[in-house]
Amino acid sequence: MDFAKEIHGSVVVEYVNLHRATLRDAEEFKKILTNDIEQGWRKIVVDLTECEFIDSTFLGALVVSLKKTTSLGGDLKLVGFQPAVHSMFELTRMYRVFEAFATANEAIESFK
Repeated sequence: MDFAKEIHGSVVVEYVNLHRATLRDAEEFKKILTNDIEQGWRKIVVDLTECEFIDSTFLGALVVSLKKTTSLGGDLKLVGFQPAVHSMFELTRMYRVFEAFATANEAIESFK
């Protein structure tokens, strides 16, 4: 399974179980996040621990979802940057846009 979901109280955690998150996965993941938002989830954590690489289209899906969530008074936080993913966020300066944590539990706790 490429994506998995866990509910922790008022927080939904979406796990990206891909080594490479690319164009072919971005649209599906954007639909998953959009569905979460439409179902009323406003506290979303995306766990990228398994991802060794994400491309710009997958990053774009995260940005679109963050904008939707924050426009509704919520937030989307990221977890588990591998070195190449961390580099992508620094290169694109997205580390200024997203709040990132080492573990899902830290991200969940940050919503309290």
